[in-house]
Amino acid sequence: MDVQQGAGAVVRVAIAALWKAPDVIRPVDAPALRPPADVGARVAGVAAGRQVGDHVLSQLLLGERVIVSEIRPDGWAHVVAVDQPAPRMDPRGYPGWMPVTQLAPAVAGTDTSPRVVVDATVTALHHTAAGAVALPGVVLGTSLVPAGDVIDGWRPVYAPGRTAPLWLSAADAVPEPTAPPTAEQVLAVAARLVEVGYLWGGLSAYGIDCSGLVHLVWRRLGVLLPRDSSDQVVAAHRVELGAERAGDLYSFARPGHRIHHIGIVTGGDRHERRMLHACYSNRRVLEQVLPAERAATLAGAHRVVELT
Repeated sequence: MDVQQGAGAVVRVAIAALWKAPDVIRPVDAPALRPPADVGARVAGVAAGRQVGDHVLSQLLLGERVIVSEIRPDGWAHVVAVDQPAPRMDPRGYPGWMPVTQLAPAVAGTDTSPRVVVDATVTALHHTAAGAVALPGVVLGTSLVPAGDVIDGWRPVYAPGRTAPLWLSAADAVPEPTAPPTAEQVLAVAARLVEVGYLWGGLSAYGIDCSGLVHLVWRRLGVLLPRDSSDQVVAAHRVELGAERAGDLYSFARPGHRIHHIGIVTGGDRHERRMLHACYSNRRVLEQVLPAERAATLAGAHRVVELT
């Protein structure tokens, strides 16, 4: 069965870029368009050329659900990513473009199947238990449907677009969480992404942006937040500055402007506030005391859920 316009589909590559439009593609972006997509090669090229822009809106992970609203004759599909809320853009999810070759038809019934979530920063799916790699670059937060019980440390999982299950090291995945996370869990997941390079639109250990970091950390822990920072603060509960706790969020905005940056509170007090964030100026994820120029644009603190 082929992907159909107007129907649901799922991402069949480890990481797929969600593009602003088909005509924004540059030569450096070519590796991200292939099936399988080579996101690492694209990130390396972008980093080498210091090429940053808003032509990549986000990234979609293996198995992520989309609604296909249009398929063009040249092979580009306009989709809505339903696992990345974007209430200001589309009530169904984040809209954008991607090659239709990076999609597979959705399989009925899998939406309600018990899942496991990848807990390794980066792992791979194999043709057989401990066998050759079939799909490299599967990243933290990827949600997969098990295809059977763990055998000798390997778990069979369904992979979109493939008839036979692939195999994942059981050590690299955990049951998808159902209980609210603790502050320690939030900080532990976020800390594993420290030193990951900054990438506009990034949502993985190959490169990530500020709101992508917040979205991915909470997604790994079973809480679905919007993709963009200005929507994330609306989805959370505002708390008075001074009452924030580790695991809360700090948001930043210039007077009269929308939220432009977000990070995860790690500790401190009003004299020395600390956060973990994907920092554009430092080109990486880091944990730090708020510099004076950052503190000057601190707009508020926000709590996603009541952490324990």
